[in-house]
Amino acid sequence: MRELRVIGVTPDSAHIVCVDTESGQKFRLPADDKLRAAARGDLARFGQIEIEMEATMRPRDIQARIRAGASVEQVTQESGMPVSRVERFAYPVLLERARAAELAQKAHPIRPDGPAVEILIDVVTAAFTARGHTLDHAEWDAWKDEKGFWVAQLQWQNGRSEIAAHWRYQPDAHGGSVSPLDDPATDLIDPDFGRALRGLASILPVEPEPVAVPEPVAEPRREPVRPAAMDDYYEQRAVAAGGTTPLPATATPLSPGSSRPGGTALPAGTTAASAPTETYRPPAESYRSPAETYPVPAEPARPVAPRPAPAAS
Repeated sequence: MRELRVIGVTPDSAHIVCVDTESGQKFRLPADDKLRAAARGDLARFGQIEIEMEATMRPRDIQARIRAGASVEQVTQESGMPVSRVERFAYPVLLERARAAELAQKAHPIRPDGPAVEILIDVVTAAFTARGHTLDHAEWDAWKDEKGFWVAQLQWQNGRSEIAAHWRYQPDAHGGSVSPLDDPATDLIDPDFGRALRGLASILPVEPEPVAVPEPVAEPRREPVRPAAMDDYYEQRAVAAGGTTPLPATATPLSPGSSRPGGTALPAGTTAASAPTETYRPPAESYRSPAETYPVPAEPARPVAPRPAPAAS
C-alpha cells in the first residue's frame, strides 16, 4: 500500500490534494462527512455514513417501516439492502412491537357497557376454550397506525382460513384499555361468548312430492237406445201402406195432459191403454229420410205369368 501525504486543497475546497511520496504523483479526495469522521477517528459515525451511502433507504426510514407493521423481508425487498443490514436497524423496533403486544394482552377490553374487569388475555382464552379452540398456535403482534396509536393483533388458523382480530391499545396508569376494531375482535370480547355457534347443515336435494294418481271411475252402463231413424223408417212404411202405425215399442205412453214430440196431449181421464191409435211423427227438424240413414233394399221383381187368351166361341 502506498503512502500519500496531504499537500493542500483545491481552490473550491471540495477536495483534498495528496501526493505519492515515492513517485510524486498527485491525488485528490472528496472532503465529505465520511473523510471528516475518519479524520476524527469516529468509527461509529464513519460506518453509519457508509451504510447510508450504499443503501437506498435511510436507517430512520427502515425503522419507521418496521414500526408501522412491515416485516424485515418486506423492507429488504423494498430497499434492496442485505438482510443483515436491515435486521441491524429493525431489531430494536421489533423489541418495541413485542413489548406493546405484551402490554395490550394485559389491558382491559372496552365493551358497550364499559371496561371489563378481566384483562384481554383472560377473556380471549375463555372465548377460545368455549369454542373448542386453543391459543397454542395463535400469534400476537402490535404496530403503530398512521395516527400514532398502537394496534394489537391476534392471528390464528381455523381450518384453511386465516383469521385476525385487531384492537386499539391505549396505555394508562391502570394497565391500559383495548377497543375492538373489527368483528372478530368484537366477538372475542363479547360477554356472551359461550353461546352456541351457528353450525353448517348439509343441504339435501328436495325430493319431488308424489303425484296422486286418480282411481279409475267406472263408467255407468248405458242401455242401448233405439235410433230415431228406425221410428222414421216404420212411419214411412206405414204411410206407404196407406194406414196408420202405432207408437214404436221404445215410446213411453204419456200421462194425461202431457205433451210429446210430434203428437197431441191425451185428454183428461184417458189412459194410455184406451188412447186412440195415432201416427207417430217426429219433429220436422230431426226428420231424416230412411234412404239417408237405413236404405231399404229393393224387392226383386216377380215374374208375371202370361194370361191365357180367351177361347173363341
